[in-house]
Amino acid sequence: MLGPDAVLPGLAADAGELVQNLSRLLYAARGCGIRVVHATYEGTSGGRPTGTARLWRALGPAIAEWEPGATATKVIDELLAPGDLVLGRRHGLFPTLDTELLPVLRDLGVQAIVLVGVSLNLALPHTAGHATQAGFEVVVPRDAVSGTPTEYGEQVLDNTIAVLARLTTVDDLIAEWSDSDAFGASS
Repeated sequence: MLGPDAVLPGLAADAGELVQNLSRLLYAARGCGIRVVHATYEGTSGGRPTGTARLWRALGPAIAEWEPGATATKVIDELLAPGDLVLGRRHGLFPTLDTELLPVLRDLGVQAIVLVGVSLNLALPHTAGHATQAGFEVVVPRDAVSGTPTEYGEQVLDNTIAVLARLTTVDDLIAEWSDSDAFGASS
């Protein structure tokens, strides 16, 4: 969603420093032994989106050719490292509904999820809700997520994410990891 072939250019434009902040956060997480998991969207089986959301009708033509391994579906190079786990899905607007993401995290011993990326418009609020309902602690660094327009993203953080997750910043979370063992090695 943020790479050179972004299908939502408004979201990509409003993301600002997101990729740089994510890169710093992921580097620090790996350095502390925290498992990094990327939940990606790889296109639909047969090229036809599931669901009735208007967003699918808007995105349909742009993502019709997406398939696993296509450039547009890959994790941005500077955010991916050997040892990261990439879990792709072929349906849905968010990575937790009817996918293996939460069961895989539970099998890995994860208790806390640091939720980052895009978008605050839809995917992240749903994901935070599903994760907390499933019993995970959710932490959201404000400067490692984005929505569009930017002002709306801030409203979602303050009025929705704040009731589902602990809000922080990239710098504060990195400092927390450096100062304690609060998340352990499998968050």
